[in-house]
Amino acid sequence: MNINKQKLIEYIENLKDVSVLVIGDLAIDEMIYGDTERISREAPVLILQHTETKILLGAASNAANNASSINSGKVSVIGVVGDDYQAEQLKAAFKSSNIDCSGLVIESGRKTVTKTRISGACSQSITQQIVRIDRQTKAPITRQTEDLIIEKIHNLVPKHDAIILSDYHIGVLTQRIIDEAVETAHRYNKVIVVDAQKDLNKYKNVTSLTPNLPDTQKYVGYELSSQDMIVNAGKQIVEQINSKAILITCGAQGMVSVSNDGQFDIIPVFNRARVFDVTGAGDTVTALYSMGLAVGAEPVYAAVIGNLAASIVVKQFGCAVTTIDELIQTLNNLDI
Repeated sequence: MNINKQKLIEYIENLKDVSVLVIGDLAIDEMIYGDTERISREAPVLILQHTETKILLGAASNAANNASSINSGKVSVIGVVGDDYQAEQLKAAFKSSNIDCSGLVIESGRKTVTKTRISGACSQSITQQIVRIDRQTKAPITRQTEDLIIEKIHNLVPKHDAIILSDYHIGVLTQRIIDEAVETAHRYNKVIVVDAQKDLNKYKNVTSLTPNLPDTQKYVGYELSSQDMIVNAGKQIVEQINSKAILITCGAQGMVSVSNDGQFDIIPVFNRARVFDVTGAGDTVTALYSMGLAVGAEPVYAAVIGNLAASIVVKQFGCAVTTIDELIQTLNNLDI
């Protein structure tokens, strides 16, 4: 990996001007905290004395939140919520993070995606997650909802520089919506990046994708046990999907960036010893990587920006964000 640090800093500074549109499975993370009190007499379970509840932006919403922290709110979202209390919580969280949520579509009877994490602590230990409860409707959205989303895609894509399709497979990104988003992005010459956990072949002709290693293995159909095999898999996907690049995230092994011209780079993890919580780190990578591509950065530079941001947020508990100043400060402390 051959990186010019000053050039990288210039790309990072330009991220503030990039507007971002996130389309996909929007969600909230409800974080409930309590102190351990005793074991219940009703069942062998902990009783927690509630101390705090936080409502955070999760899933596709986390990618939007990361972008908003970088560009001071030049972010919009398109997705689906239910006609429930959690929808109002999600809208309030978007407003708090300076994110335009006028692209939300209400589908009656559908659950607003909510991931509730219950964590406990005692005087002798750190806070630890005990259980997670997911509230969601996995069935595909209705045809009427699909039509409304496509209408919002046509209205909002031209107004943004980078489009992110964030697919948690909770029913929003149907093939018709994917195709309309990609076609509209091409029509207006926009960067469009996919963060999907499976079914990568649904996403043809996008700018780039950011799959993790297990999902890359699922796509190619065999284990990728060496860097050479990962690179070759990246080349295969780029050719078959007809994308300009791919960024494969490999956990503690770092990342592999592959371009459609055959160029590839191995990006190491920047702070392996200081990882605290990887929750939401993939959303951070996708958001910053997409913004990097939108400012004209080569795929490897955009990948380094995403990797740098992830190295910051994993030091914090839950879905976290970073800033341009933090990125530059962290970069200046690295030998790359």
